[in-house]
Amino acid sequence: MADAHRVLRDVFGYESFRPGQTPVIEAVLAGRNVLAVMPTGAGKSLCFQVPALVRGGLTLVVSPLVALMQDQVAALRLAGVEAETINSSRSREDNVLSWRRVASGGAPLLYLAPERLMTERMIAALQRLPVSLIAVDEAHCISQWGPSFRPEYEALSGLRHHFPHVPIVALTATADETTRADIAGRLYGGEGQQFVTSFDRPNINLTVEMKQEWKKQLLRFLESHRQDSGIVYCLSRKKADETAAFLVEKGFRALPYHAGMEMGTRNRNQDIFLTDPSTIIVATIAFGMGIDKPDVRFVFHTDIPGSLEAYYQEIGRAGRDGAPADAFMLYGLDDIRLRRRFIAESNAEDDHKRREHKRLDTLIGFCEAPECRRQTLLAYFGEKSAPCGNCDVCQNPVELTDGTREAGLVIDAVAATGERYGAAHIIDILLGHHSEKIIAAGHDKLPMFGAGIAHKKDPWRAIIRQLVSSGFMEIDIGGFGGLRLTGKSALITSGESEFRYRPPVAKPQRKEGRERSGSDEPDFTSSQAALFATLKRLRLTLAQARGVPPYVIFSDKSLADMARHRPVSRAEFAEMHGVGQAKLKDLGDIFIKTIKESSAGR
Repeated sequence: MADAHRVLRDVFGYESFRPGQTPVIEAVLAGRNVLAVMPTGAGKSLCFQVPALVRGGLTLVVSPLVALMQDQVAALRLAGVEAETINSSRSREDNVLSWRRVASGGAPLLYLAPERLMTERMIAALQRLPVSLIAVDEAHCISQWGPSFRPEYEALSGLRHHFPHVPIVALTATADETTRADIAGRLYGGEGQQFVTSFDRPNINLTVEMKQEWKKQLLRFLESHRQDSGIVYCLSRKKADETAAFLVEKGFRALPYHAGMEMGTRNRNQDIFLTDPSTIIVATIAFGMGIDKPDVRFVFHTDIPGSLEAYYQEIGRAGRDGAPADAFMLYGLDDIRLRRRFIAESNAEDDHKRREHKRLDTLIGFCEAPECRRQTLLAYFGEKSAPCGNCDVCQNPVELTDGTREAGLVIDAVAATGERYGAAHIIDILLGHHSEKIIAAGHDKLPMFGAGIAHKKDPWRAIIRQLVSSGFMEIDIGGFGGLRLTGKSALITSGESEFRYRPPVAKPQRKEGRERSGSDEPDFTSSQAALFATLKRLRLTLAQARGVPPYVIFSDKSLADMARHRPVSRAEFAEMHGVGQAKLKDLGDIFIKTIKESSAGR
């Protein structure tokens, strides 16, 4: 570990490892197979990059996305490490040059996509080189139980046979116990150490609202994020395009991103998002894996995600710099119906479909949770916690209401109408609406017609949604989305079970001016804040000139350190957070000059 600490300081410019990194690095250096589950922003990359430089030889890094590979390679090169990548976005000539550098021993890390690595020709070529470590990033992609299973990752199970004496370190931010067991089994036959760091991201404020007028809800949320960079997730490509156009019309800089776009446009939009501090990307789930942008201040879901793991993974793209960030999700019965249909119409085995339905059930339960959302989220991953004080439930507690009578009315109405109609029709019956559809079906003659006028539509929607989430009813996915009774329905009508629900509550207006970025930190003086802003502009200029995201130059934490301490010599600059020897040589004079000029102008 003495060598590891030396590499950490001299190459990466950090004084100490983050919580959770040391035991993982110790195990990798000892030559053991390792599965590390660490939250986004916890520094997973260093867990294989530092051992790679200490162990020597060649480290293979398996990564699912070209953008992620290129960003990590760019960051390593700025730190003085001759990393290489061979991928489909580069010309054949560039790939050949990279291979020659790797084969001659000139590059200690090689980044590859799984489909390129697991070809017979590549495996044979690599077997002739001194491969000393294999790192599998985003390892949940190998598990059929994970939130982002990728078929091309399946072949990675052959790595332990092709390189029997090479340790494998697998890393992911998202894996429950079942997924972890599957990853370990596939990659190294279950033999290896597992390290699970806390899943908690306390800097992310969690809010969930039922979907009403979603565009108004989105705009209301964005009013406190006018100058921020964030991600808006949509369920379909069409909705992503339309939402991006809508936000542009409302004065936001928003760009779409989804798999249906032309690749050049898609990559250009991603590059703008990565380099610009105030761009919103409006995307399907095709966007995000491996996106290493530390200053994402919010993630907004316009539709319910597919599972609690997917939700955790997607909100994990916010606040990677440790500063306050927001995760805001909208959900409704139509979302749930669509998600159920996606599962039912997939080509997966029945067992997998059942598991996916249960995962969706868990997510719906999270949405309807009457207690701290963070407690519910962490409990799913097997972690206990106290109420967080940083979610909508903690900040605006709600009391459960006895809805047994109302539940009975809904169940009776569903039964009386033949289990064929959706929530809107059932609510119209309970409210006594004389619509053409109700009159034509004779439903205005039912005994429960008009029996629910004590409530308006929103409470009835909440009751039906929570009856579904609690298993007292279900949505007919194979039909047209009608409500159906379950075995538990009779427990309500027979009086054997009560039903308590969380009534819809008016959400308070979000507070303006929340502390969100490094420049807002209370220990910044006005002159330090001004220098911090100047350094950020310099960083952006350098990043654009070199074609890399700004954080690759220096993190916000590094710039904040410079703003506070104002280093005016190379020796002083070398003491700043994130300044290794290569960056000191390459960037030191540029930043020192700016700091001196700023100090002279005070």
